[in-house]
Formats: sequence, C-alpha cells, structure tokens
Amino acid sequence: MNSGTTIAIHTHGCKLNQSDSEVLARQFQEAGFTLIKSSSQADVVVLNSCTVTANSDSKARQYLRRTRRANPNALVMATGCYAQRAANELSAMEAVSLVLDNRHKDNLVSTVAAKLNIAITPVSSHPPENVPEALPLEMVRSRAMVKIQEGCDQVCAYCIVPKVRGREKSIPPEEIIAEINFRAGIGCREAVLTGTQLGTYGFDLPDINLQSLIQRVLADTKIDRLRVSSLQAQEIRPELVELWSDTRLCPHFHIPLQSGSNSVLHSMRRRYDTAQFAETVQLVRKTIPDAGITTDVIVGFPGEGVKEFAESYSFAESIGFSDMHVFPYSIRPGTTAAHLTGQVADGIKKERTGEMLELAATTMRDFRLGSVGQTRSVLWKPGRPAKGAESAGGWSGLTDNYLQIRTTDARDLGNEITNVKLTDLNGDWLTAEVIEQTHQKILKCRQPNKKTQHRIDPGFFLSV
Repeated sequence: MNSGTTIAIHTHGCKLNQSDSEVLARQFQEAGFTLIKSSSQADVVVLNSCTVTANSDSKARQYLRRTRRANPNALVMATGCYAQRAANELSAMEAVSLVLDNRHKDNLVSTVAAKLNIAITPVSSHPPENVPEALPLEMVRSRAMVKIQEGCDQVCAYCIVPKVRGREKSIPPEEIIAEINFRAGIGCREAVLTGTQLGTYGFDLPDINLQSLIQRVLADTKIDRLRVSSLQAQEIRPELVELWSDTRLCPHFHIPLQSGSNSVLHSMRRRYDTAQFAETVQLVRKTIPDAGITTDVIVGFPGEGVKEFAESYSFAESIGFSDMHVFPYSIRPGTTAAHLTGQVADGIKKERTGEMLELAATTMRDFRLGSVGQTRSVLWKPGRPAKGAESAGGWSGLTDNYLQIRTTDARDLGNEITNVKLTDLNGDWLTAEVIEQTHQKILKCRQPNKKTQHRIDPGFFLSV
C-alpha cells in the first residue's frame, strides 16, 4: 500500500487501553500506514475510548467532534469500551465515520483498509520474531504497557467494565514474555503489567498464577524495570510481596479503595473491608518501607450519607496515600448501582469530591516531602520536557516508586536509568541531582533517515 496514508491513534482511559493502542500502532505500522501524532493532519484518526464514567463518554464525544471540525476529510473511527457499550450512540454522530467494538478490535486494521479500499501487508497481534538491531531515535519508548489479562468476573455494583471487556481471560505466559523481550529489544526500559483483574491471572491456565508469572518474567526477560499496574487489597499476600526483594520490581502498588466506609463497600460488592485494606497497606509498608501506594476513590455512591462520607474521608486520611484518583459516582446504564435508592445529589457529590481532592493533594505532598533526601532510581523520558524545564538541560523522569522528577543536567539522560538524590518539591514535581548511572542503554539508536522520517512522527512514541 501507499505508505503516505497517515494515521493518528488517540487513547482515553486506563493502562489496558494504552496497551491495546500500542499494539494497534504496531499493527498499523506493519500494514504500511504512517503513524503521526497530529489528528488534525491524519488521513485516519482512531479514538480508543473509555466509558467508565459519564465524563469519559463526554470527553470521547468532544474529542470526536473537535477532530471532525479540524480535519473534515479524515476517516474518524471510534473503538474501545464506549464503542462496546453504546455503538449505536456513537454511530449516530455525524463526526464518526466508523465504529468498531472491543470484540472486533483485532480486525481494526483490516477494517480501516477495506473502508479506504487499499491493500495492506498482513498483520499479527504478536510481536515480530526478529528484533531490529537499531531503531530511529524517535521510535524509542521508555515504558511499555503489556496486557497480561482481559475482562473481569468481579461484577462490582457500579462498574460497567465486565460488560465492555467480557469475562476474565489470561494471556499465556509465553506470549507475555515474548512481548516484553521484543519491547526491551527495541529500547523499552520498563514493562507495566496491565489488565482488568490482575490478581486472578492464570485461573484459566495450567500451573500459573500472578506470582509465578512475575517470577518467569524476571527470569526470562531482560527488561530493566517491571511494574504491576493494579491489585485488589485481598489479592496482596506476603508471598507475593516478597517478590519485591528483586530490585527490578518497582516498589509501587496501586490498590483501589473506592470507599473508606464498610457499609458503602458492601453496597458496592467489593471483596474486602477497611480492616483488610489497612492490613494490606501495613504488609506492603513493612516489607517495602518507601513503596508508593496509590488508589482510586469514588465519592457520592448511592447511600453515602454524611456519616459514610466522613468514614471514607477519615480512612483515606489515615492511610496517607502517595496519590489518589478521585471520581464522583457516575450512573452507568447496565449496572445494578444505577437502580439503587439513595442517589446523591450532584451538588453534594461536587462538594464532597472537592474535599476528597484537597485531602489527596495533602497526602500526595506529605509523601513527596517525606521523600526529599532519599536516593531513588529514575527512568528518564526520551526527549527534554516541553514545559517547566529550567533550562535547555532539563529532563523529566519517573522514580521506581512512581514520583515525577525533574532535573537539570548537561548530559544526555534520555531513556537512561540513573540513581538520583531527591532535593526539593516544586508543585507536584520533585527536583533531583543525578548521582550515579545505574544502567547503560541497551539500544543503539540511529538518526532518522528519509524513509523512517516519513513513516513515523517524532512525537508518537515518546512516552514515559
């Protein structure tokens, strides 16, 4: 096909969506498309959508309309979870050319090609067997989102994910290891294991679970850092946490709380209470003292009165998370919570969300201030930060325990892993001094030639 056909992929939502988009990007490239960052200039624009809240749906519609206004002749496609939940709703939009749900996402490249009436090179969802010896600098990606599991059988009262992602299904470990080795071979320094319900990984495969998968990844891949994206409180056991004695495992645990009120947790159909959650946090902190512990909190779930919100606020305050994602409850059609009595008024939800966000800012700041003076490992983003750099020598990066870092250094730190001393807090960012280089780059980069320059936009793959 004509390599001049350009495509931009825009992603909303979770790390699982990011993983799907990374695979789609590779498939489109293998098929002969040119990947670019600008949706206003692309021949094809794909939105990989989220539908976890009403706000997610609104953002998707806004993006699609904005894209159509900026690029009236483009083929604008919607896929992802919103497309799975409400395909007819998206199809009715004048801005949208084509809708493809999650079940058919593997056919997205061929569907686009058929719509454009162009021939393509056959593609696969698996990484190529042969890793290139060298890649153009603009293709270097620091962190890879690697899907290990799809779907969810938990059926929490508020959550639409089981309907849009389907039943739980584990990806065989051999495929995961091949994916991580491919990503490491093209320059990725960190792999993030992603999925909807990581803790039950392997229930449908012989002789494997999350613990043994992590052990196999550590043994059979060359990735420098490995991160687990999210775990439920009841799934974190001592034998699992002990794996973090391997320094390649990043000391960061995202443990969704959702509410600090036991009565609300029961109504949500969560599988833990606050006592078990606190015990899990205590286990992690005892074993890994400086671990970052982040969470999600829903405010204004049906039945949350003044007492329940106070309980939730007080419990979150007592934990002292390193970061909190706060969401006002959003009615999702197709979930049982949509039919519960005791729906909380929007004004009250807004007020409580503001209070919880203030708490999140306080605990986040406290954790960061407590980190000043520490020595931590940092993976530096390829390319200098576009905003907030103090000078041309400014770099941004991510610590092993999930803190955003900036430094000023004349050396080329792009895609390097170094030890730093954390020196100060400036807003949400910590400043640092590089004190030791801990890993050499494994990737030999070359400057883009004419061929690669027209195939890949320099901004597309640069991501920490």
